[in-house]
Amino acid sequence: MSAPAEGRVPGTVEEVYADLLARAPEHRMEPRLDPVRRVLALLGDPQHAAPVIHLTGTNGKTSTARMIEAVLRAYGLRTGRYTSPHLERVTERISVDGEPVADEDFVRVWGEILPMVHTVDAELEAAGEPRLTYFEAVTVLGFAVFADAPVEVVVLEVGLGGITDATNVADGAVSVVTPISLDHTDLLGDTEAEIAEEKAGIIKPGGFLVSAAQDADAAQVLLEAARAADVPFRFEGVEFGVLERRLAVGGQQVDVRGLADEYRELFLPLHGAHQAENLAVAVAALEAFLGGGQRPLDVELLREGLAQVTSPGRLEVLRTAPTVVVDAAHNPDGVAVTARAVQEVFSFTRLALVVGVLQEKDARTMLEVLHREFGDLISDVALTQSASPRAIPAGDLAALAVDAGWPEDDLFITESVPDALEWAVGRAEAVETSADALASGTAGGVLVLGSITLAAEVRSLLGAPAHAGPVTVAARGMDPADLLAAVGLEDDDADAVDPEVLELLDDREEHTR
Repeated sequence: MSAPAEGRVPGTVEEVYADLLARAPEHRMEPRLDPVRRVLALLGDPQHAAPVIHLTGTNGKTSTARMIEAVLRAYGLRTGRYTSPHLERVTERISVDGEPVADEDFVRVWGEILPMVHTVDAELEAAGEPRLTYFEAVTVLGFAVFADAPVEVVVLEVGLGGITDATNVADGAVSVVTPISLDHTDLLGDTEAEIAEEKAGIIKPGGFLVSAAQDADAAQVLLEAARAADVPFRFEGVEFGVLERRLAVGGQQVDVRGLADEYRELFLPLHGAHQAENLAVAVAALEAFLGGGQRPLDVELLREGLAQVTSPGRLEVLRTAPTVVVDAAHNPDGVAVTARAVQEVFSFTRLALVVGVLQEKDARTMLEVLHREFGDLISDVALTQSASPRAIPAGDLAALAVDAGWPEDDLFITESVPDALEWAVGRAEAVETSADALASGTAGGVLVLGSITLAAEVRSLLGAPAHAGPVTVAARGMDPADLLAAVGLEDDDADAVDPEVLELLDDREEHTR
């Protein structure tokens, strides 16, 4: 693609995004750091303006980053969070104080750094190299925004791998490695150990390694990297971890053994055993950052921060009656933990799937995992494709689904995401939906998963929830008579309760008269 004219300065987020998209796309990473270092040097090295908590791994990076950020904010620290990809708007990647950077700041800072970006572009082209890529440019912009704010700590998520990822120009005070599994094998390696070699690149002298539980070979790679850098290392399942977890209204209660203390009955407003494990990693990382792993966290500030945690596109309920859940799981391990979490949290009598996968992903294994995890529970699967040019055509995905064990009669094939969603909702609605059925957890549901681009499209179609949402018993096996007391509401708090719940309570009262 041709570069935008150097004399033109974009005036809106959309124009900045168009400039960024004119560069090499996000999935086409350049294995280099020098160009990023060069442009940052011209900007005064903003990547060193605040201490960094650097995260890599295959799954769980963004959720863990959001947990860390929320607790740091509860401590009164001004935070910058850099994550990728975005679901709806590019500004989501660069967050200040828990919110996407303001449009005017995003545009202004890009205009300010553009001359230096163009300088490095020209140097690269003169040397016969590609100019700064999309991801390199956004990463530079993120560091510049954080220095401009300014923030007091940066929570920084790797884009891909670690060693030559553009974010690795920063030196993490704490390096966090979430679970490593097979993904991007064409770029990172064919085994967990080979992938760990790439991700271990973020472990730097003067830092502190906090790792989730890993495959034995991957753990050994990380251990050796930490020893080579002469940094402390702590592993989930050895020095810290989840002690116990219990389902709760709107999430789960988790007991965590940290590095310096145990933290009991932490409410986490996210679902699934994997999110509890992400929480344990986040707690250890916070202990390492705030107290060198030696001082306990303030438990009240920890609770305050966790209460604010959200993770858009991760087991996110977008609507009820029927319940539509969207999840950005996009590799076999991610699909497996999502499937288990759905079965744990919801009690659907009938569940329909909407699946769309990108070409570089292991779609066949993902579909096999779904078939193994759900078995005879599902007979309605819509196979579709997002608007991404990298999406596997729906027909090709259907062929893979049949190979993976799904009966042809169970499949609905369409290139249209709205049509796939409409069909799945119709199938989920083909169950008993009376108040008693809802109260006993026998309603239908829809699970959308397979790619971040699909999750984003469905969120756009249905509308992302503006907040955690009202209390609901749909698809949960909860006695509605106990609901208000369970969430600490009084009768005059009825406006905070989903109308569906109030109808259930009224029905219950009618039946007992």
